[in-house]
Amino acid sequence: MATTPDTQKNNPANVSLGKTNVTGYAYWAPKGTALPADAATALPAAYIGLGYIGEDGITNASDSETTDVKEMGGENVLSIITSYSETYQFVLIEAMRKSAAQIRYGEQNVTGEDGALSITHTMPDDTEFVLVVELALTGNKKDRFVIPRAVRKEFGDRTLSGTEVLGYDVTLGALPSDLINGGTSREYIGSATAAANTTGE
Repeated sequence: MATTPDTQKNNPANVSLGKTNVTGYAYWAPKGTALPADAATALPAAYIGLGYIGEDGITNASDSETTDVKEMGGENVLSIITSYSETYQFVLIEAMRKSAAQIRYGEQNVTGEDGALSITHTMPDDTEFVLVVELALTGNKKDRFVIPRAVRKEFGDRTLSGTEVLGYDVTLGALPSDLINGGTSREYIGSATAAANTTGE
């Protein structure tokens, strides 16, 4: 039976808060690692957790530019979206975690193990990698974002003091990927039916 505005009732079960996920919030893996294809399937062992994220959480931002076409009388007759970009920004507060430092400075510039690191501060590493961001939702569901082509984009200042947490403020760009039909990210909510994993570009 076809739905009508009268039958499409508001449903409080569709309302949710992003909650703590004890197993982690963000993971990275080398480019080409198999991508998750739903919200529920466990990530392969190749994905490395980035540890605690600061209290402000993860900001997923998008930006687009539009060109307006006007006719000779000045009336806007057409609007065309000419560009689109997407980013993920967060603060990694486990400064002594190797994977967190690698996201900030690049995999090749961080050696050692958690708690005992050697970090070379140098030009940012533009190597692409896979990023997965996860939140636990109300009702025992999950919100999973898959970014096949993540790249380091911007870095916030680090304040070295005895009163502020030592962390890495990073903004990662999400580049278009043929693996998700030219999209920059793919979001899976709930427990979707598992589909075959896709290997990276």
